[in-house]
Amino acid sequence: MAPKIPSRIPLPPLSRSQPERAVAVLDVGTSKVSALIAMVGGDGEPRVIGSGQKPCSGLKRGTVTDFDKAEMAIRGAMDQAERAAGVQINSVIGGFAAGSMASTMASAEIDIAGANITPTDMVTLRQAGRAAIDPRGRTVVHALPALYTMDGLIGVESPLGLHADRLGMDIHVVTADTPAILNYGRAVGQAHLGVSALVASPIAASLAVLDAEERDIGVALIEIGAGITSIAVHKFGIAVGVATIPMGSVDITDDIAAAFATRRSGAERLKTFDGAAVATSRDLAEAVTIPPAVEDGGTEPNKVSRAALVAVISTRLDLLFGEIAQALATLGFVGPQARRIVLTGGGADLRSIADYAGSYLGCNVRIGRPRGLIGLPQAQEGPAFATLAGLVLFAASEHADVWHQPVSSDPAAPRRGLSGVIEKLWGSL
Repeated sequence: MAPKIPSRIPLPPLSRSQPERAVAVLDVGTSKVSALIAMVGGDGEPRVIGSGQKPCSGLKRGTVTDFDKAEMAIRGAMDQAERAAGVQINSVIGGFAAGSMASTMASAEIDIAGANITPTDMVTLRQAGRAAIDPRGRTVVHALPALYTMDGLIGVESPLGLHADRLGMDIHVVTADTPAILNYGRAVGQAHLGVSALVASPIAASLAVLDAEERDIGVALIEIGAGITSIAVHKFGIAVGVATIPMGSVDITDDIAAAFATRRSGAERLKTFDGAAVATSRDLAEAVTIPPAVEDGGTEPNKVSRAALVAVISTRLDLLFGEIAQALATLGFVGPQARRIVLTGGGADLRSIADYAGSYLGCNVRIGRPRGLIGLPQAQEGPAFATLAGLVLFAASEHADVWHQPVSSDPAAPRRGLSGVIEKLWGSL
């Protein structure tokens, strides 16, 4: 019987005084499965002690479609990491971006009557916040306090000890389709591993590539994976919106294969070594070799200008970034301060894609590469491994999650429905 994954199991908080312990993380993607084992806790940054990677053909758009193929890739990647680390792992923290993952906001408010805010009030507020969450038949991946309000004043970081008549909280709720999560859990379970926590991939990647000032001023992280592009919008130091687009770098590969009648493997090499997002004046004069679709020895390789290759790539990018622009607008990423974009994921390795994205979106764009880990293998230092590194940082940090907090028998009455927190954050800019 397939193992059942809880919608979210919070990790025990780590503190500087706690000894190091080993954690394992797993990024199961459309094209590859990557694993890391790291030591977290203590006084230093997390230390990577083992890593593994295997190609994977058991997923489409991040969703498991072949349990056996997915299991083989998961088992192979984790076996590599375990041998390198010299430890055996029973459970993992997994990154997840499938299941039409999206976010909403829930709100709760309680009456303080002018008194100072106590720890008991904070517990009551979080209980009210949990009661306000309506997953609508989906699975809650995260339910993170996003914003506190006192008597209508928004953006209060730590209300404890302050006086107020009304104390409110907005909660960033990330949900996904339950079947996709259950299929993910079965694939991991068949590899004889448990899932201790699921983490939204763009939230994990944000931990590895964004700095504190970016998250405070306002930034959108765009993670271009093989089959899914994920977005996480940040403001006031917190994630306030998540969206996914069922399109990624594999679509560029397929477009090249179709346009020039070559195999996917050849198209991938063309994209990686000769492709670009923006054409240059030299591209018209330079030719690239198109490997034949059938290697029978009688077919001569075709040649086209590099400009023709870039034209195919940019056509797909126009489609992708059109969807990205719509998603950013829906998430409220507008206004003068909504001008920072960080691209990461394997698609961010495409030459000149930051220039393309900056021109298309009218924003300042940089490429985000993982930071904050000691001993990360050189092969996993690129943007394709931002989620993997971020999962380790997630395990090493303390994250409040109200979804699994028990509700008392006398909960405060919540104010149900979606909050205007994103409009609050961006509307006055």
